[in-house]
Amino acid sequence: MIKKIIFQLIFFNFYFVIEVFAAESGGMPQLDPKFWISQIFWLTLTFGILYIVLSKLILPKISANLELRKSQIQENIEAAEKQREISESKIKEYDSIVLRSKLEAKNIFKDAREKTLKDINSKKETLNNQIDEEIKKTEQEIKILQKNVPEKINKIAIEISSELVKKLIGAEVNNSSISAIVEYLSKKNGNKYYGN
Repeated sequence: MIKKIIFQLIFFNFYFVIEVFAAESGGMPQLDPKFWISQIFWLTLTFGILYIVLSKLILPKISANLELRKSQIQENIEAAEKQREISESKIKEYDSIVLRSKLEAKNIFKDAREKTLKDINSKKETLNNQIDEEIKKTEQEIKILQKNVPEKINKIAIEISSELVKKLIGAEVNNSSISAIVEYLSKKNGNKYYGN
């Protein structure tokens, strides 16, 4: 490419020289035909040195720098690709861990719920059994009380009646006659109050 540029410069320089010959103007020393050979010499020498400097010193450094940049860019692209692959694998691993954790949490919640329901049902059953036992005991106690209530009431009635009669008439009354009256009345009215 540099050779092509130098060739074009030389070609245009000669074309300019030919144009100057045709113009024949002698006002400027550059256009004087006496100086053309020295001008061509120095022009060729200058462009030759410029060509050598460019082709041997500057262009190799530029091309080496471009190659270095190209290799660095390629390395960066490869490193970015590796990082992308690693990131994708990490994302897949993360997704699988999250999915596994969700399933484990769901199973733990399900197990805990089942265990809690079992505990509640067993405690409910135990409580129901205890309540049933307490009801049975209470019913038995009530039955026992129902059997003993008339006797206790009669006993209390006899004691109260004897005390009242004693206070009313001021004399002791025979307990056997009071108890006979109380027993008669309790038998007569017992069906109403005790269900006998």
